[in-house]
Amino acid sequence: MELVAIDLEGSGAQDRDHEAILEIALVPIVDWQPDMTMAYCTLVNPQRPMPRRPWISPGLTDDSLRTAPTIATVEPELAHRINGKYLVGHNVGVDWRLLHRRCPAITPAGLIDTLRLARTIEPNTQHGLATLLERHGLTSRVHRLAPGSAPHRALWDTAGSALLLATLATRVLGERPDPETLLEAAGIPTGKPATPIATQPSLFDPTS
Repeated sequence: MELVAIDLEGSGAQDRDHEAILEIALVPIVDWQPDMTMAYCTLVNPQRPMPRRPWISPGLTDDSLRTAPTIATVEPELAHRINGKYLVGHNVGVDWRLLHRRCPAITPAGLIDTLRLARTIEPNTQHGLATLLERHGLTSRVHRLAPGSAPHRALWDTAGSALLLATLATRVLGERPDPETLLEAAGIPTGKPATPIATQPSLFDPTS
């Protein structure tokens, strides 16, 4: 069972069919740990100006995106790294919805959602990625794995999701969860659209 963590930074669901990918990161998970030596992260040129919105990281500016590759340019690399593997992410259905819209030929084996795992373990607490990483003592490790990145940037959030998977899965399923049990606990179907987000949270929202 090959796992690869993913995070996308997008222009926002209010753009509907015109929502753009602004940044994407992929990190393979090997023996339940993120393999940062094989990580892939790139900005993506949306090919149009991006208005400043509170949920878009300050680092994702028109100036920085203008010279980035387009999604059509990076799609073959994404397909090579994703096809046939299980995508892991925090609320991964949202990332998959946007990726599938922009790159419909990419075909992961399935989706594994750390948010679903977190809600199973701690149903009455906040489940934002940064909050969970802090609660489980993982924040400093993410900073070491993704130096120069930050919360709400693709590489930081991807490394965080990869670490969170191991922490949550072993708590629920034991030290070496088998694929079938993991999918039952955290899998979501690729054919099921993610619930639309009507209002994107601010970067400073503690639940995001």
